[in-house]
Parts: sequence; structure tokens; C-alpha cells
Amino acid sequence: MAGETMIPLLAIAAWSGTGKTTLLKKLIPELCARGIRPGLIKHTHHNMDVDKPGKDSYELRKAGAAQTLVASQQRWALMTETPEEQELDLAFLASRMDASKLDLLLVEGFKHEDIAKIVLFREGTGHHHEELVTDAHVIAVASDVPLTVNVPLLDINDVQQLADFVEQWMRGL
Repeated sequence: MAGETMIPLLAIAAWSGTGKTTLLKKLIPELCARGIRPGLIKHTHHNMDVDKPGKDSYELRKAGAAQTLVASQQRWALMTETPEEQELDLAFLASRMDASKLDLLLVEGFKHEDIAKIVLFREGTGHHHEELVTDAHVIAVASDVPLTVNVPLLDINDVQQLADFVEQWMRGL
């Protein structure tokens, strides 16, 4: 669409238990310290609820509102019901984000999407590095052990190095 700014999307992809959220909890503040404004879309396989039973917003949403926006002075959240349970559309979800407030959209999960991704690998998660998905969209692998890969290999425990890589990648867009 004309005039619409696309926010660069970067997925952090890995098997469950590899530490995607743990890594993002360190990477996001590091990117913020560098003046990068990251947003986040997290895919969950759980029946997710951000408001709690008994709260007015929950009761009103459950009463049948297709969309509920809860707002306070500090933040607001929009919940949209998707009763058809169609496949999640990452492009649509990304288009809901406010591009004027973001420089980068980090995506946790969505490992099969055709977007740039950093794949995480940790020894001891019960998976073998030979199983790593390294499709054409993988721009790096972050690991806690040396691996032979055809993309840059990053230290999963070195948040500075990861942030350097993300910053360099963003400059090249």
C-alpha cells in the first residue's frame, strides 16, 4: 500500500526449550540501549489470554465483543477474537504494529515463515545440530557450541555480539 512503511522483520527461531525468550529478554534492552526501537510478535501454541477471568475486560470480551481494547495511562492492548482458528498470518499481524514507533520487529517463533531469521542451537536440548533448519532465510546461527554452518555463527551467550550482528544486518537493508 502506498505510504505504508514496512518494519524489518527478524525471527528468532529454535526448538522449544532452547531459550528464545531468555535470549530476547537480554537482546531487547541491548538494542534499546543502542537507540533501536524493537517491537515483538510472539507465537504461542497455548490458548492465550492477557486479561483474567473476573476482570471487566475479560467479561465484556467473553460476552461477545469481536475486539476489545483495554487502555490505561501506561499502555493499551487490543484483543481480537479469531474463532475460525485460521492459520496465523504474520504479515497481517505485523501490519497491526505502529511502524512510526518501531525500527525492528522481532518475531519469536514462526520458524517456517519466509522472513530473515536467526536460528538458535543449544547443546543438551535433545536435538542434533544436523537437524537445524538452515533455509534461504536464515541469516545466522547462534549456538553455545562450535558448528559448521554456511551462515555467520554467533555465540548464543554473547548478547553484545548478537546486537552487533542485528545492527549490522539492519544497516544493510
